[in-house]
Amino acid sequence: MSIYLLSKSSFSLIVLSLIGVLAVALVTHSVARPVKGVEMATPVFIPPIAAAVVAFLLSPGEPRTVAYVAGTLGTLIGADLLNLKKIPKLGAPVASIVGAGTFDGVFLTGMIAVLLTRL
Repeated sequence: MSIYLLSKSSFSLIVLSLIGVLAVALVTHSVARPVKGVEMATPVFIPPIAAAVVAFLLSPGEPRTVAYVAGTLGTLIGADLLNLKKIPKLGAPVASIVGAGTFDGVFLTGMIAVLLTRL
């Protein structure tokens, strides 16, 4: 969905979205914590609030695309990809990137971020 949104966006909105992804990834990475036997966990509302705030700061006229892209990709990168080294230490029987729990968290982050920009 993020790639689709970016493919329909102007170059400047793509650049702003990628800056937003970096910002949300840094915020999410800073609050992500390993949970022994499970996976990486983040506070539920920190990534979507970060994505909405970043979207309003970067693109006040069109925050929805930036909010969704920054929220989904920033959360995926910040919580999972930047913590790949920690996964073997978690003791989880199976580790998956964008597994059922992570997918729900990433998708909901994007949706909540967009909803916050509509308030």
